[in-house]
Amino acid sequence: MAGNLRNVIDRLLHARTLRRWRVWATQTESLSIDSLRDLRLQARQLRRQVDRVLHTAEGRLALPMIGTNAIRRMPGADWAWRPDFWRGPVSTQGHAAVESRTQLTDGTTIFHDCRISEITCRQVRNTREQDLAPFGLRMDVFHFDGSFLSLVVDLPDEAVQGLRLRHLIRVEVIVELEKPLEIFARLNIKHGPNVEQVVRELPLGGPDVIVEFDLFYTRMNEKRVEKAWIDLIFEGPELNQIVLRDLTISRRPRADL
Repeated sequence: MAGNLRNVIDRLLHARTLRRWRVWATQTESLSIDSLRDLRLQARQLRRQVDRVLHTAEGRLALPMIGTNAIRRMPGADWAWRPDFWRGPVSTQGHAAVESRTQLTDGTTIFHDCRISEITCRQVRNTREQDLAPFGLRMDVFHFDGSFLSLVVDLPDEAVQGLRLRHLIRVEVIVELEKPLEIFARLNIKHGPNVEQVVRELPLGGPDVIVEFDLFYTRMNEKRVEKAWIDLIFEGPELNQIVLRDLTISRRPRADL
C-alpha cells in the first residue's frame, strides 16, 4: 500500500514539474536577464540528471545490451577484450571533417594526413540478431588527398601483463564495405626504447575476418614490455563507407612444440 501511494505521489509531482517547465519554456523571451540566468542554472542542473537517467535506461533497454562483454573467445584464451567505443554510447556520437588525432573515446583515435578532410564518422547502433557488440563505427570517406587513414586502438594494461613470446594475439572484426578495399592490422608492442611491429592483411573475402600475430617470431623483450596498440590501416578509402560492427582482441598461449 505504501509503495502504491508513493508511486501516485511521484507521478503527480512529475506532472506538476513538467507543467512548470512547459510554462517557463514559453516565458523565456520575456523574463528579465537575472531571472533567465537563474532559470538557465536550474535547467542545466536538471539536464545533467536527466541525461544520466537516459544514458542508463537506453543502455539497459536496448539490444544487444550496452556494456556487454560477450566475446567469441578462442580456446585457451587468457584475455579477451572489446574497446569501449563498441560497448557503450559515447558523448559525441559523430564527427564531420575529422581532423587527424581525433579521439573517438579514450584509447580509440583516428589518424590521417589529408590536407582537407572529407571524412565523417559516427557511432551507430547494432540491431542485428547476430551482433554481439552493442555499437559500431561508421566512417564515410569522400575525396581523400592523403596517403594513409588509420584507426588506432590502445590496448589496456591487462593485455601486456604477463605477455610472453609464446602468446598469440588475435584481432577479429566484423566489417561492412560499400566497395572493396584493403585493410591491414598492425600490432605495436613497446618494450624499453624499442617498438616491435607486425603487419597482417585482413582476409575480407570470408565470413570471419580474423588475423593472428605469433609473438614467437618477434624480438620482443618479455621483461621490458610497457604497452601495446593496434592500428587498422585502410588503403585507398576514397568514396567509400566503412562500418566496423565489432572489434575484439584476445590472446592465448601457443601450444608447446
